[in-house]
Amino acid sequence: MSTRLVLHSARLLDPGTGAFLAASALAVGEDGRIAALGDDREIRELAGPATPVVDLKGAVVTPGLVDGHVHPVTGAELTGGLDLSGCADLADVREALGREARRLRRGEWLFAWGLDPNVFGDRPVGIAPFDTVLHGVPAFLLLFDAHSALASRRALELAGIDGPRTFEQASAEIVCDADGRPTGLLQEDAACELVERVAPQPTRAERLERLAAALDGMAAAGLTGGHVMDANGASLDLFAELDAAGRLPLRLRVAPWCQPGADAAGVQELIDLQGRGGALWQVAGVKLFMDGTIDNGTAWLERPDCHGESTHAFWPDPEAYTEIIGSLHRAGVPTATHAIGDAAVRHVLDAVATARATGGDPAVRHRVEHIETVPDDTLRRFAELGVIASMQPTHCCDFTRADHTDNWSRRLGEERAGRAWRCRDLVDSGATVVLGSDWPIAPFPPLGVLAGAVHRRPTRDLTQPPHGPEQALTPLEALRGLTTGPAYAAGEERSSGRLALGHRADLTVLAADPLTTPAAELPDVPVLLTAVDGRITHRAARL
Repeated sequence: MSTRLVLHSARLLDPGTGAFLAASALAVGEDGRIAALGDDREIRELAGPATPVVDLKGAVVTPGLVDGHVHPVTGAELTGGLDLSGCADLADVREALGREARRLRRGEWLFAWGLDPNVFGDRPVGIAPFDTVLHGVPAFLLLFDAHSALASRRALELAGIDGPRTFEQASAEIVCDADGRPTGLLQEDAACELVERVAPQPTRAERLERLAAALDGMAAAGLTGGHVMDANGASLDLFAELDAAGRLPLRLRVAPWCQPGADAAGVQELIDLQGRGGALWQVAGVKLFMDGTIDNGTAWLERPDCHGESTHAFWPDPEAYTEIIGSLHRAGVPTATHAIGDAAVRHVLDAVATARATGGDPAVRHRVEHIETVPDDTLRRFAELGVIASMQPTHCCDFTRADHTDNWSRRLGEERAGRAWRCRDLVDSGATVVLGSDWPIAPFPPLGVLAGAVHRRPTRDLTQPPHGPEQALTPLEALRGLTTGPAYAAGEERSSGRLALGHRADLTVLAADPLTTPAAELPDVPVLLTAVDGRITHRAARL
């Protein structure tokens, strides 16, 4: 047997059972799959002269951790600007923007990301508080949800934005004051793109290097794969170039977008795109949106929020979405739909039920992304319809508060804020729950995602109370959300997500047991080694 990698003196953790295997070593064949499990001596004997043999000294090996919802290309571009995620109030934001503006040359753009609407308190979200520091500076400030942004007065002028407009995306909006003047707030992609298209863009070479650096960082954090929820611009070509050059350190499953206004030809193009890929990436699925976000008032709720907002779907005609889900289902294409509000989630489940009733392969697995608030009668339908629940627990941790004084909770009111991110209820109802970060919305390190699913406390201050502690997952359930869950969602449960013979050798090696390490300490556990297809993509210096 030709052996690609040998790991020995290890504790091999099976997320299926939550127990360690009897074996202490594994060997990876030349096909990138686990070829042998056994004791140290017998597995070491399988190594050839050129086989890397790594003594793990008792470290824990898990199946490779997979981020169930991530935007690597978008994230690599957006996080190149000023990080506002650490700003706690308007004064902090003004100071950061002023410092950055003074550094810029005349006419140069200021890009920032991670702006939390909670910094505005009870004030309306708009550019006015920053006018004094951005006077004459073209600036584009992305809010943390990446569904809305603030544009400075100069940026609005350069984009020719001087009043409201209508868009194909029903929730897209240029927010204006009572006199029809733009406030600087742009809701959803269609509105944001008006400014983005006049702003300077990175070169292709810069995009490629930023993406490569981001993916290397993910590998170093323990990720071996990601379910990529967009294929905007040149994303697929960038993945292909890195893959061909042997620089792709993660296995990527890519779902391009289907937007409102898509006709039959556009849907067919998405169907025809399925299967495109290389050694470590593949187009597999389609991403759609049923609503926006609660924080900016563009979610779709069964009752309006406290501002009378979040009352309609992303699609002007939700039935057009239902028809497209049916077309994709009959073509054997899995879908992933962004649905945050209760009405949005309900409509997605209804659409999947309609699609399944009209035929097609029952094995096609559809997903709902985010699921931030749902009523009791919605929970059971995930398992009944075989719909995957894809969730990001760190959003609950870092963007809401247990006392419901945050923007998200205030908009919803006590009843709906009290059913935030119902991870526990979905697991108990029999649904397959997949966990992810939604990077760049939240940090991508998977140990932080695992920890957040268990403790549900603000990452920056773990002394604060948890939001909805009754919805916490056990450490084993959280681990499954990054291993067996993503494998099942991809229809690959027979070839990935477990440490078993014939399974892919996508592996994460940790310095401590993630099932017994206290959740508060889990993000600090060293990632010692990461391997994809049995090839090492990250190795700590101490190993």
